[in-house]
Amino acid sequence: MKQLTRITLDPNVMGGKACVRGLRVTVGTVMGLLAAGRSREEILQAYPYLESEDIDEALAYAAWRVEEREVPLAAV
Repeated sequence: MKQLTRITLDPNVMGGKACVRGLRVTVGTVMGLLAAGRSREEILQAYPYLESEDIDEALAYAAWRVEEREVPLAAV
């Protein structure tokens, strides 16, 4: 997977959730809008400070996270 340069994780922004370029727009918000049937154009109109590439990277990040699997460490 190519490096994602537009997705940021900062504990001081939106509680450390994955955000777009440090803005207070989470990847989850973008995914929720797409899942609700909003078009790319509608999202960009609602959030004029976002760029089309931000949506592309939010999709790539979400797809990557879905494939991740957390395995609990065995207790010692």
